[in-house]
Amino acid sequence: MYERKDHPPLPWPLFLRRAGDHIAIAGALIGVVVALGTWGYWFFASLAWIDAFLNASMILSGMGPVDHLATSGAKLFAALYALFSGLVFVAAMGIVLGPWMHRLVHQFHFEDDADQ
Repeated sequence: MYERKDHPPLPWPLFLRRAGDHIAIAGALIGVVVALGTWGYWFFASLAWIDAFLNASMILSGMGPVDHLATSGAKLFAALYALFSGLVFVAAMGIVLGPWMHRLVHQFHFEDDADQ
């Protein structure tokens, strides 16, 4: 997927396309996770769709829940969704920052190889 260390870094237009693709992948991941959370709040907490979406979005962004949860099932779902959301946030940042970190490290390796 990425160029090897003995190949030159991608030209900027191609690199920016790669970075954009990674942003799209991370966005799709976040969209799926928000949809899952929205469904879970709707199913377990009996919230309206818009309230379920608000709670799922707030948990995923790290802001915390908005509505009071009355049932044990809803509280268990919210706790597991919050833990899962933290991992998804870390994964999404890794996906977005991956091309940039690769380019930085690749630039150092390519310059070292060019000196020899």
